[in-house]
Amino acid sequence: MKVDAVQGYFGARFWRCLVMLVLAAWVATAQAAEHFSLKDLEGKTHSLASYKGKWVMVNYWATWCPPCQEEIPDLIALHEKRKDVVVLGVALEYKDAKEVRAFVDDNLMSYPIILGDDKVIQQIGPADVLPTTYIYDPQGRLAKVRRGLVTRQFLEKLIGGQK
Repeated sequence: MKVDAVQGYFGARFWRCLVMLVLAAWVATAQAAEHFSLKDLEGKTHSLASYKGKWVMVNYWATWCPPCQEEIPDLIALHEKRKDVVVLGVALEYKDAKEVRAFVDDNLMSYPIILGDDKVIQQIGPADVLPTTYIYDPQGRLAKVRRGLVTRQFLEKLIGGQK
């Protein structure tokens, strides 16, 4: 009986600690992202704070990724047609900036592109799957993380209609 009580105590304590660790990691990621500062291929710095009042989509992608390529036209359309939306593309798993620039030019990507690295991932969050999109509401809060393909229809449903 005493063994069961000890296991119950330590088992409950273990789960409480695990939940606290997961919550702490989530809060740390959310807080880090609230203060991100990313430099694009043109040398312009983008921060979440500078886009208050707008939805911000931070989209991780790679040149070799078919679903990433499929979502590019919808991201371009959102960037160009909606004044309340900012799209920031983060290129991952690339050889060099020249490769990324050529891909961006070939695909007529009109939104800012950031060369992703460990520092970017630390600021925004992980990309276990490509594509991955971090979506921030107009108050700068993380509203959703979408792993996999995003469409204009999905994003407009999330952010509310057309503007």
